[in-house]
Amino acid sequence: MNRVLNGIRKWSEMPIAIQLAHAGRKASSEVPWKGGAQLAPDAPGGWKTVAPSAVPFRDHYDAPVALDRDGLIRIRDGFAEAARRAARLGIDAVQIHAAHGYLLHEFLSPLSNQRTDDYGGSLQNRMRFPLEVYDAVRAAWPADKPLTIRVSASDWKEGGWDIEQTIAFARALEARGCDAIHVSSGGLASDQKIAVGPNYQVPFARAVKQAVKMPVVAVGLITEYEQAEAILSTGDADLIALARTALYDPRWPWHAAAYFGETIDAAPQYLMGRPRNRPNLFAPPSK
Repeated sequence: MNRVLNGIRKWSEMPIAIQLAHAGRKASSEVPWKGGAQLAPDAPGGWKTVAPSAVPFRDHYDAPVALDRDGLIRIRDGFAEAARRAARLGIDAVQIHAAHGYLLHEFLSPLSNQRTDDYGGSLQNRMRFPLEVYDAVRAAWPADKPLTIRVSASDWKEGGWDIEQTIAFARALEARGCDAIHVSSGGLASDQKIAVGPNYQVPFARAVKQAVKMPVVAVGLITEYEQAEAILSTGDADLIALARTALYDPRWPWHAAAYFGETIDAAPQYLMGRPRNRPNLFAPPSK
């Protein structure tokens, strides 16, 4: 990774962040473009998964092992050590992934967390381990560098994690000095019912933003320049996240900059591709 980062930094001063995650019961899976199904523990590339409780993601999947106290400590410390490695590499920001049905989200949701100890039951108990991970990463990560978190605001299933609980979690994170919260949704229940459409998750970001002062990131079928700008200008969120849109069009931010008449900093190799009607799109290289 250090070699890759040095290659990028040779041409760009763009900040680089890393996302730290544990897939929990959704681990040991095939890649999405090959179906994404679970790999059995004895299958090539498979392993026994862990989770808050021995509840599989799908009924026919191999059930995960419920984590004991030693397992919780091991994973918490693993997150912290990953943050220390990122700091040694000069990474500029860290995001903790607590969304999409991965381990930390599994602790938050009553659908996947059926524990009866201090890490299950009440909302405060279900938030306990994700907050312990946040605290451990914050202690390991340089104080002057941003630490953010990604959450699912809804399980899209009755009796699951919802926006009210998300707001309570966001407030607990803000009290700890979290630098931003990225509001997504879903991924925990295999039978989730999502009403998908442009901006379908923006109302979640808006609700969180109304409850906290830290920056809020919106995501989800945001594909058009004016659409993204409207989310910011109306105050629904402070930042826009792109995923599939960027896979389809890796230069989307450059195209948006050109659309709005802005200037960007890019390596000189790209000057040859500058549109004739956008002569000021690329600024002189800064290094």
